[in-house]
Amino acid sequence: MSTPLDTASAAADLETLVRRLAEEALTASRALATTPTETKNAVLHTLAGLIEQRAEVLRAANSRDIAAAHEAGLALPMIDRLKLTEPRLAGMIDGVRQVAALPDPVGAILHTYEHPKGFVIRKKRVPIGVIGIIYESRPNVTIDCAALCLKSGNAVVLRGGKEAFHSNTALAELVAEALRRHGVTEHAVRFIPTTDRAALGVLLKLDQFIHCLIPRGGEGLVRFVAENARMPVLKHYDGVCSMYVDPSADRAMATEVVVNAKAQRPSVCNAAENLVIHASALSSHLPQIAKALAENKVELRADEQAQAALQAAGIACTAATEQDFRTEYLDYIISIKTVDSVDEAITFINTHGSGHSDAILAEDPAVAQQFLDGIDSATVYWNVSTRFTDGFEFGLGAEIGISTDRLHARGPVGLEELTSYKFVITGKGQIR
Repeated sequence: MSTPLDTASAAADLETLVRRLAEEALTASRALATTPTETKNAVLHTLAGLIEQRAEVLRAANSRDIAAAHEAGLALPMIDRLKLTEPRLAGMIDGVRQVAALPDPVGAILHTYEHPKGFVIRKKRVPIGVIGIIYESRPNVTIDCAALCLKSGNAVVLRGGKEAFHSNTALAELVAEALRRHGVTEHAVRFIPTTDRAALGVLLKLDQFIHCLIPRGGEGLVRFVAENARMPVLKHYDGVCSMYVDPSADRAMATEVVVNAKAQRPSVCNAAENLVIHASALSSHLPQIAKALAENKVELRADEQAQAALQAAGIACTAATEQDFRTEYLDYIISIKTVDSVDEAITFINTHGSGHSDAILAEDPAVAQQFLDGIDSATVYWNVSTRFTDGFEFGLGAEIGISTDRLHARGPVGLEELTSYKFVITGKGQIR
């Protein structure tokens, strides 16, 4: 049993460790800001190759995490997030190579102004500096964040969840090896090698070393970080995403898109949680959509009008509560809300959603445009599944997360969103 002195000593050691990693990252960031694009790309290509070559090692580490998750009784959707399946490893490799293929944002001139006095003012894109990433479950985040931060010239401090500790450690070792092979300091990507929760509290106070924090995980984690961090936080709150079915929607297409948005992978933030349907489409569209959802093992929770339509069609459902419409299930459950107009759909989604991803299924372009203009979310879709809200799918190579903030970055956070800018002024002795 630990004595109070032992506990205090352990806390001091942990604080020293986290502080050292952050300080090393700050030093590395200054060198990384001017590292040539060719060197950064070479590191990324090497990293992609290492993931490919060490797939068995990664799967073995991942198996330890999966076994521990089952033993701890984690929910199946959470365990699904942990898995490094062959397609996910392939996606990780493709993502790293795609980041390497993208233009380097660092050094881009955003605006040029020639002053009347004859000197020139240029607005130049630069790295943010040191970014802290706090994340849960998904081990692919380790690689996505390392790749994006490296290419955008930022050092990064990674704090993964204990449920993926072995997977994250194995992946971080590959990143360090890729950096070393090309003469880039491995301090550019620092992984905090402990499952001690107290490490997070230390990290949140290190604003002298870390310029921005990005939490990826449940709402509880994001709110804790936002409320306790001393540095700016780029937030990704819940993914309460909605699909609105207009009476003008093609039934077959609407059915296929809704089922994909909900059931293709329900444990992710861009999966649909609410089905909003026009009252005029209750008898024409809802039975076909609901039947297809039920065939995909999706539980239906409906408001009174939708319940009546489903019962008339012989489709099982339960009553939805007000809280259901605000819930990110991350499971095979969907809530169904009836509205009388596209305006009511917009109001409902803006009130109950999380500003992540929302879609309209409609053939009427005027109604669709009204929806796209009126929905206050990071991404809005017309006849497309919300499952596409993803950095890779948006051509960003990968993403740090999906920002539901309004300032600095919104939606998938890729290379450009990981940069800031500075003004560079050149002249010939002008004075004011």
